[in-house]
Amino acid sequence: MTFRLSSAAALIALLFSSCASDSGVSVISKSRATSYSGSSFMQRAEVYTTAQPCPTLAQKAVDKPKDKHGMAFYKPSERTRLVRTTAYTCTEDDHLEYGSMNAAGTPLRYTDRVRSAAADWAVYPVGTVFRIKGMNQLFVVDDYGSALTGTNTVDIYTPCKAHMGAWGRRQVELTVVQWGSYARSAEILSKRTHHAHCAQMYAAINRLTSGRTTATAAR
Repeated sequence: MTFRLSSAAALIALLFSSCASDSGVSVISKSRATSYSGSSFMQRAEVYTTAQPCPTLAQKAVDKPKDKHGMAFYKPSERTRLVRTTAYTCTEDDHLEYGSMNAAGTPLRYTDRVRSAAADWAVYPVGTVFRIKGMNQLFVVDDYGSALTGTNTVDIYTPCKAHMGAWGRRQVELTVVQWGSYARSAEILSKRTHHAHCAQMYAAINRLTSGRTTATAAR
C-alpha cells in the first residue's frame, strides 16, 4: 500500500500517468506543478464548488468508529468516504514560521491541476493523492497540523485568507486515488517527536505498521 518517491514531481508524474485511463488528464511538468504567485491570480475570486456526497456514505458510516468531530474512520480498502474538511493558508499565525513550505519540506501547491492538503499522517500518509467530488483538481497530502491529529479531517491549502474563508468548513465525498507512504511519514516525523502532535502521529504509524507486520508473519 505504501510507495516511495524521490520528489514531489515524481509523485505527480506517476499519478497522472497511472490515472490517465479514467481521468482524461495528462502528465504535467514540474514547472506547472509549482504554486501560483502572481498577484492577478491572488486577486481573482475563487468559488469552491463541491458536489453533494452520496447519501449512502452517511448510512455506511453509522457503525464505524468516530473521531472527536463525529466523523467516521475508514479501512484503507474503503477509498471513497465522507470527510470533514477545513481550509488553511500560510499567512495564518500558526503557519508563519513555515512560510510557503509544507511539512514535507517542499513548496505548498495551488494550481489548476494539483493542490496541497494537510491531514493526520497516521490516517492519510504523506504523498496520499485524492479527489473531492465536484472538483477537477487533485489534492496531495504534503502537510499536517496539530489540530488534525487524531481526526479524519482534511485541511485544504488555499493561497490567502479570503480563499480560506470561501472554503469554510464542509463535508465532502473524498476518494483516495493513491495511498502515500507510512514509511516516509515515519521517517519525517521521527525527527520531530519533540512536538506532541508529531509524536502522536509517529506512535500511531508505528502501531499500524507493526500490527500489519505481525499479521503477515502469522499467516
